Amino acid sequence: MMEWYLVIKTIHIISSTILFGTGIGIAFFMWWSNLSDNISVKLFAAKSTVIADFLFTTPAVVIQPVSGFILLHMLGYNFLETWLVITYILYIIAGLCWLPVVWIQIQLYKIINNSMRNNLPIPDKYYKLFYIWFSLGWPAFISLVIIFFLMVFKPAL
Repeated sequence: MMEWYLVIKTIHIISSTILFGTGIGIAFFMWWSNLSDNISVKLFAAKSTVIADFLFTTPAVVIQPVSGFILLHMLGYNFLETWLVITYILYIIAGLCWLPVVWIQIQLYKIINNSMRNNLPIPDKYYKLFYIWFSLGWPAFISLVIIFFLMVFKPAL
């Protein structure tokens, strides 16, 4: 049993690292590209962001709760302990922010791609969506940071 616990724990830690790291990486490169006037830079960042979310973030979003519940079961935790319930709520908040972010990233890519192919300026809609995208990232980021603290400290609340 201890071997399987360590395997599942490793998977859980790696997937949390991927989830958090990809999120920060995506946010940085999208934000950085937004500072550029070069439409090719924006297009590359948007396309890479959509691909990274599909390849890395999506599997990690699924693996996290599955591996987490397996670990809780293996360790005999009460699934309704306060720190765990707070974790579930924060994970749901992060997910509710992430779902529209994925849709927005795809829209940003389409808008930039259309502007580049048709030699048009980037429309205001892009910047409005980018602002929403950026704003939704903060509650997701903060939620994941708090979840890390809860996982490490497991406070008796």
